[in-house]
Amino acid sequence: MEHWRMILPSFLLIFTFLVTDLLRPTHAIWLNLPSTGTKCVSEEIHSNVVVLADYVVISENYTHTPTVSVKVTSPYGNNLHQKENQTTGQFAFTTAEAGNHLACFWVDGHHQGGGEVSLNLDWRTGISAKDWDSVAKKEKIEGVQLELLKLEGAVQAIHENLIYLKNREADMRIVSEKTNGRVAWFSIMSLGVCIFASALQLWYLKRFFHKKKLI
Repeated sequence: MEHWRMILPSFLLIFTFLVTDLLRPTHAIWLNLPSTGTKCVSEEIHSNVVVLADYVVISENYTHTPTVSVKVTSPYGNNLHQKENQTTGQFAFTTAEAGNHLACFWVDGHHQGGGEVSLNLDWRTGISAKDWDSVAKKEKIEGVQLELLKLEGAVQAIHENLIYLKNREADMRIVSEKTNGRVAWFSIMSLGVCIFASALQLWYLKRFFHKKKLI
């Protein structure tokens, strides 16, 4: 009993940290796009997760707002979103594949400024991408009930993340075991080749010395 009393506060602290981390407001990413070239942002996301992102070009020092192109791809190279000549936009999708999802931005060729272009990207996934205001209006809830609903969503997201990590760990363990098996067989084969080469060399030297009547 005393053992559980010592573990419980630590578990509650970790759980509170995870929930707070999932529910905290998202922070925008600032990208400085070069006049030529591409800048990308990636995030590892498991399958069946909602992704929502807003992007806008910041043009304080330009007479005309420059435009950018954006392309979002899945881990297997599937095109999820692609737009050209954009100053502001949004993309949203539900992931069908687990892995690194990539969002790339570049300045369109007709930009005459020649300098870097600043872009603000607000990338949200999972529970952070959910429109809680719409949920509250639809379910007609507010205050404590809404916060409890958010906590329920956070717990579900944590559970899904733990399952995802467990599956990834199992996959990595299988790959590691296969790799160890292949390394072991390669070592045995290398040792066999060395023994065979040594035996062949001894046979050749013995035959050579017999032919020369040195032994």
